[in-house]
Amino acid sequence: MTQPYVTLPTRPYLSPPGATAAASLYVDGAWRAAGAGGVREIRNPCDASVLTVVSEAGTADAATAVAAARAAFDGTDWPRRSAEDRGAILNRIADLLQRDRAEIALMESLDTGKTIAEGEIDVDDVTAVFRYYAGLAGKDAGRIIAAPEGVSSRVVYEPVGVCAMITPWNYPLLQLAWKMAPAIAAGATMVIKPSEITPVTTARLVDLTTEAGVPPGVVNLVLGAGGTVGAALVESPDVDLVSFTGGLATGRRIMASAAATVKKVALELGGKNPNIVFDDVDLDTAVDYALSAAFFHSGQVCSAGARLIVHEAVHDAFTAELARRADRIRIGCGQEKGVQAGPLVSAEHRAKVEAAVARGVEEGARVIAGGGRPPEPELAKGYFFRPTVFVDCHRGMDIVQQEVFGPVVTVETFRTEAEAIALGNDTEYGLSGAVWTGDTARGERVAAALRHGTVWINDYGPYFPGAEWGGFKRSGIGRELGQAGLDEYREAKHIYRNLDPRPQRWFS
Repeated sequence: MTQPYVTLPTRPYLSPPGATAAASLYVDGAWRAAGAGGVREIRNPCDASVLTVVSEAGTADAATAVAAARAAFDGTDWPRRSAEDRGAILNRIADLLQRDRAEIALMESLDTGKTIAEGEIDVDDVTAVFRYYAGLAGKDAGRIIAAPEGVSSRVVYEPVGVCAMITPWNYPLLQLAWKMAPAIAAGATMVIKPSEITPVTTARLVDLTTEAGVPPGVVNLVLGAGGTVGAALVESPDVDLVSFTGGLATGRRIMASAAATVKKVALELGGKNPNIVFDDVDLDTAVDYALSAAFFHSGQVCSAGARLIVHEAVHDAFTAELARRADRIRIGCGQEKGVQAGPLVSAEHRAKVEAAVARGVEEGARVIAGGGRPPEPELAKGYFFRPTVFVDCHRGMDIVQQEVFGPVVTVETFRTEAEAIALGNDTEYGLSGAVWTGDTARGERVAAALRHGTVWINDYGPYFPGAEWGGFKRSGIGRELGQAGLDEYREAKHIYRNLDPRPQRWFS
C-alpha cells in the first residue's frame, strides 16, 4: 500500500510527533499553551500513528477564552461594524480557503480518515457557506411595524453575544463553518471547542480568520475534552448561546446544563434516516445512491441513509446487488489513490460499531456483506471496518432503531405507501430521509408525510447553504444554514418611539 502523505503540513500550532506540544489554543488574538500544561496526541486513523501533539485546555483556559470573547463583544466596535465590513471578511475567508484548498483537504483527510476527494468536497462546501453569509450579511435591516398615528415602531436585529461552538469529529471543518459564518455575519463573538480527537482543520480555519482580518477576541479556540472544557463553556454565565452538533446523550446534558443560565441553545443531534425505495424506480440508480447514502465517509454521517426501506417486490434483487457492490468498495488510507472509503475515526468508535453489529446478529438480522474488519494485513493497524449490509430486519430491532454511525445499513420491506410512511417515521429521530419513486405525486405525498427536517426525492445527501438544515423530534432544536441559521445568532429588538409625547393624566 502506497501512502503518498504521512505527515501534516507544518504549522506553528501543530507540533510534529515526538516534539513538545505546540501552543495550540487561540485566545484574544494569540496562540498560547494550556495554562496547566496539558497535552494530547492526535492519531491518524489509518495506522494509529501520532499526527501531532497539541495543547489540552482546562476549565481555567475556557474561562479565559470566554472572558476574551466577552470583552470583544462588550468593549469593542465589532458588534456595531457595518454589515459590508463583516461581509468582506467572510469573502476573504472564502478566498483563503480556496487558496489553501489542497493543504486543508489533506489535513482533513489525515485527521478524520476520510479520502482526499471527500476533503476537497468539504473545503468547497465550506467556501460556499462563507460566500452565502457574506451575501446575506446586512440584507435584513429589520422591519417597520404598523402602529397608531404619532408612533414609530420597528424591529431590528442585533448579535446574540458570546457563542460557545462545540463541534463533532466527523466533519470538523464543515460543522464549524455552519456556525462560524453566520456568527461573524451577525456580529457575535465566539469560543470554539472542536472534538478532542480531530482539532487539526479547526485550528487551520481559526488561523485563516486572523489572516482575513477578524479582530482579536472575536474568534477564540480551546482544545480539550467535552466533560471539562465543553461543560465549562456551557455553564458559563458569560456565554449567551451554545451551538452543539453531536450525540443525543450529550445534547440532553447540554440542554439541562444551559437551563441554569437560561441561555439560547441550538442542537443538531443526529438521526436514523430512512431511505424508502418503491418498486417503480431504476434499481441500478437506486442501489448506486443507496451505497453513497450509507457508506460515504464510512457511514460516519449524521444524515446517512442507514435504514433502507424497500418494496417487497424488488427487495431480493435490490439487496443482492447492494451486497455485491458493498463488497467491492475499496477501503484504505484516505490519501491513497483509488481508495473509496477510509477507516473509522478511532479504536473506541470502531469498538462501538462492532458491538452494534454483534447486537444486530443476536437480534436475528442477517449479514449479507461485510460484518467485520478487513482481512488485509496492511490495514491491521488502522481502525477499518468493512461496509456491512443487514437483511431480515424489522422495526423492533435495536440495530434498526439506534444510530450506529458507521458503515452499517439495515434493510426492511414494505407493501403499501402507508406502511412505508409509517416505517419512515418510526424513529425517535427526524433529521433526514429520502423517497425513491417514478410517481411524482407519490413522491410529494411521502415527502410531505415524513417527519424529517430534510427529505430528498430521487436523490440522497445534497444540501445548499441557503436551505435550512436541522431535525424534528430528538434530532435537535434550531436550524443551521439559510436565513434561520443567521437568526440563531441574532436577537430581535422592538424599538418604539412616541413622536409626540404628552401627559397621559392616568393618575391625575
